[in-house]
Amino acid sequence: MPNPRDIFIGSKPLHSYINAVRTTMSEGERVIRLVARGRNISMAVDVAEVCRRRAGIIAGKLPEDIDVSDVELATETFPRDDGGTRNVSVIKITMEGHADMHEEE
Repeated sequence: MPNPRDIFIGSKPLHSYINAVRTTMSEGERVIRLVARGRNISMAVDVAEVCRRRAGIIAGKLPEDIDVSDVELATETFPRDDGGTRNVSVIKITMEGHADMHEEE
C-alpha cells in the first residue's frame, strides 16, 4: 500500500473534512489517513463513515467504493505545565478510494 496522505481532524465542521477527503482524492491521492486526538476522535469516525457511505452532496462525489483498510489506536504522552505528563488517545483511520471520481456538477 502506498504511503497515505494525512488529514488531521480538529474542531472544524464535518463537511470541511469530507471536502478535504474529496479534494485529496480528486488530486489523485486515493489512500488517505484521518488522524485525530482526544475529543476529536468521534469527528474522525464520523468523517470516515460519511465518506464510506457516500452520504450527502459532497461525499456523493467521492469514488464509488471507499474502504477503511486500517485503524490504529495509540496513546501519546505530552508534558504538562506542572512538570508532569498527560496521556492523549490517538486514532488513525486509513481509507482507500477505488473506481472513478464523480464529475463536478
